[in-house]
Amino acid sequence: MTLRSLTAAVLGLLAAWTGQAFADDTVIAVRAGHLIDTVAGRMLGAQVIIVRAGLISDVGPDLQVPPGARVVDLGAYTVLPGLIDAHTHLTIDQHNQDPLAELEHTAAERAFGSIPNARVVLLAGFTTVRDLGSYRALVDVALRDAINRGDVIGPRMYVAGAYLTIAGGAGAVTGFAPDVTLPLDLRYGEANSPSEVRERVRQLAGQRVDVIKMFATGAVLTHNSNPAGREATPEELAAGADEARNFGLRLAVHAHGAEGIKAAIRAGAASIEHGTLMDDEGRALMKQHGTYLVPTLEVRDCVGANYPPEFVSKAQQIMTAQLANFRKAVNAGVKIGFGTDIGVCRFGTNAREFTLMVENGMTPMQAIQAATVADADLLGISQKLGAIAKGRLADIIAVRGDPLQNVRLLEDVRFVMKEGRIYKED
Repeated sequence: MTLRSLTAAVLGLLAAWTGQAFADDTVIAVRAGHLIDTVAGRMLGAQVIIVRAGLISDVGPDLQVPPGARVVDLGAYTVLPGLIDAHTHLTIDQHNQDPLAELEHTAAERAFGSIPNARVVLLAGFTTVRDLGSYRALVDVALRDAINRGDVIGPRMYVAGAYLTIAGGAGAVTGFAPDVTLPLDLRYGEANSPSEVRERVRQLAGQRVDVIKMFATGAVLTHNSNPAGREATPEELAAGADEARNFGLRLAVHAHGAEGIKAAIRAGAASIEHGTLMDDEGRALMKQHGTYLVPTLEVRDCVGANYPPEFVSKAQQIMTAQLANFRKAVNAGVKIGFGTDIGVCRFGTNAREFTLMVENGMTPMQAIQAATVADADLLGISQKLGAIAKGRLADIIAVRGDPLQNVRLLEDVRFVMKEGRIYKED
């Protein structure tokens, strides 16, 4: 083999590994055996999807394949839009789930350590995520930008930049001696008044975040924190929502306890994350305000051996009520988004959330819609994502069999295309 041919071969392998195997102007015709129409909530028969320059230029049952197009035969598969996970933490270190471990690592370590996390989530079929905070501030911004540049493989990311929380509150690194001063990036989002909340939101907006994440209650995975207890005041939450709107951003609020949930809804949160102890008044408020619930049900099964005993005990105490309250929210007609809190559970297992949603009151179609059209609406990207339709970004995945009959099939995605680039083929 000549040096030139060897170089070409290596470049070809590199291109395939990074998902750059086909140029932006390549036309791809995807032949789908079945296609899930997430907008109408129905299963369609055989369809042809034409992809040009990363966009879906047409879709229909009888389309002609353009001359010279590359044909992808998914005739034996069910095709659906790339999935969206609206609650992830791709920069979490899964080897040690104690937040105090952040003091043992640099931001650079967190950044490099997150690269395989992003890749495995994309290959699991989740082409878009809303990443709701990083202990080391702005590491998620760096990861998002690296993915957008094509430096690393990963889902399209909408990031929060940091946890916006009270001093020593949920999402903070706590449990250390009082004479220890944390580095700035581990306390970047600390805010203790409405004016400080506004200041932090402005700082985060200046760092080009996509969403603001606040804590209305304590947390399971924070030392010396009461998940049911209130933390941010109604005035602080209202300041966060208002200042976020000033920058065209939406507010996601972590809330386990019933009173914190209701305060966040009244303040103008776009979504309540977890909603573990939500009461009937909270569900009525969510319907009234059109607030999304992002339930993160699988977390309850993942807080185990590699977590501090304090965290395990709190999870057992409050999460028993979560499934029952989720079922009540579904029955009440609350808007449900799909989010996993992945990073607490093993990266790439995001789709296990579907089974829990279906076992607790949703139909398979409703669960799939939560991870497509509903999440796209929550993120404000409905014109780009959430459905396989003309003019949308070509985010396409495929599974063997019918996930409307067996939703667990979504745990075994066989084909992944993100914005017209193929990252995984059966």
